[in-house]
Amino acid sequence: MISVLITGSNGQVGNEIRDFILNDEYVISDFEFYFTDRKILDITDRDAIESFCTRNNIEVIVNCAAYTAVDKAEEDAVNADRVNHLAVKNMAQIAKEKHIKLIHTSTDYVFDGKNYRPYVETDSTDPVSVYGQTKLDGEKAMQKINPENSIIIRTSWVYSSYGNNFVKTMLRLGKERDSLGVIFDQVGTPTYAKDLAQTILEIIPKIKNEKVEIYHYSNEGVLSWYDFAKEIMRMLSLDCQINAIETKEYPTPATRPHYSLLNKSKIKKEYNITIPYWKDSLYTFFVREMKDNTHKIQYTRTINAEA
Repeated sequence: MISVLITGSNGQVGNEIRDFILNDEYVISDFEFYFTDRKILDITDRDAIESFCTRNNIEVIVNCAAYTAVDKAEEDAVNADRVNHLAVKNMAQIAKEKHIKLIHTSTDYVFDGKNYRPYVETDSTDPVSVYGQTKLDGEKAMQKINPENSIIIRTSWVYSSYGNNFVKTMLRLGKERDSLGVIFDQVGTPTYAKDLAQTILEIIPKIKNEKVEIYHYSNEGVLSWYDFAKEIMRMLSLDCQINAIETKEYPTPATRPHYSLLNKSKIKKEYNITIPYWKDSLYTFFVREMKDNTHKIQYTRTINAEA
């Protein structure tokens, strides 16, 4: 039996992995999963991680834990660094010493957003926020330690049934307000956490590399936050006007990259995976989420009519 440690299991990707396993939606033969959060395992405590891995004979770590409060990180850089950088360093050291596979999730925020084509894994990094810098520092620490059979997966615009995310915020505000201003000059692609979770589960048995490899993963397609919000309202037939605004009209403590489209060719080719189109994944998300049969019917009719 191969023991797999999932950190950050109360986050979006971690929760989706747990759902797959607990609901028997995805079965990996001879694998046993340990789902932890910061109350169960403090990943900033190296001794705690090492003890947990030794006690449970961990052979794979999937690190879904992260400090993701992008704006708060601007004033809380120490804690962001502890989780996004130093904890990753701890796990990488232990992974190397104990020959453990390590899958670490990272972000498009390691880029400055000034590219003119989708970012590939070898493009230069230049974060424009504390959050992005701490995530990049975690990547670099892992690469320097270089545990065998370990990978980094950068993703973007994650949403799911869990936690706070753009889709859930738009769903709430779309019901409460007549109109919303949404940024149109930040471009990328959403990632349905369930799709990423499934990909991680699929590739765990296939990972075999001598040095740390970086991969990009998001859903297929390209859009702005404005486009994303428009589609959410359309799918759910919500009568909320979405108005396009510039980033400068909605100032935030942290700077976001204006362009963070990720090229997924590497992960698709090396692991032979198919990545869903972002609208298809959003459809799947709402079908799963909506409890109101009326909304389900309206939503289905809208999609069918478009098709």
